Amino acid sequence: MVEDELALLDKSINEFWNKFKSSVSDTSCQMMALRDTYKDINKAFTEKLSVKLKEEERMVQMFLEYKNEISRQNKLIQEKKDKLLKLTIEVKDKKQELEVLAANIQDLKEEYAKKKETISTAKKASEERLKRLQESVDLYKERLGLEIRKIYGDKLQFIFTNIDPKNPESPFMFCLHLNEARDYEVSDSAPQLECLAEFQENVRKTKNFSAFLANVRKAYSTMV
Repeated sequence: MVEDELALLDKSINEFWNKFKSSVSDTSCQMMALRDTYKDINKAFTEKLSVKLKEEERMVQMFLEYKNEISRQNKLIQEKKDKLLKLTIEVKDKKQELEVLAANIQDLKEEYAKKKETISTAKKASEERLKRLQESVDLYKERLGLEIRKIYGDKLQFIFTNIDPKNPESPFMFCLHLNEARDYEVSDSAPQLECLAEFQENVRKTKNFSAFLANVRKAYSTMV
């Protein structure tokens, strides 16, 4: 009986051991399978992570390049703004210069118009005086033996005759013109009269040209 029990116990122990070994063997296989699976998963994850990191590095590089490009563009834009501001200031200055120039031109035009009007008025006055003198030529020639000639430099030459009884054709003459102040200017008298300057001042004050001619003729007659 004991032997049977021992044999049964031994058999039970062997069965347990075989089951244990089988169980351990299965667990070891499972652990190996799990280890291989872990390696495969870890490898796949590492590869994916590496790809992801490379993509992120590429994105970072692209971001930095984009940032640098934006900085460069901003710099160019600022330079263009500075140039535009400078051009705007120059254009404004030129505009002000043109406005000043236009105002100066307008002033010159107005001044020229005034001077032109003054010259025109003076010219008309001179022409009127010369006209009156010319109208008196015949009268002076008839009554005073006076001839009036227009010579160089817009001068009038006055020639008296019939002064010297011994030589009625002998000429006594002087020249007359209007100076820049539009006053009578006497010159080139022959023979020379000392009192001619005084007569000139009188005719400037009185504007009585007939009296002036009469005084000159009288002075020449006194000389004779």
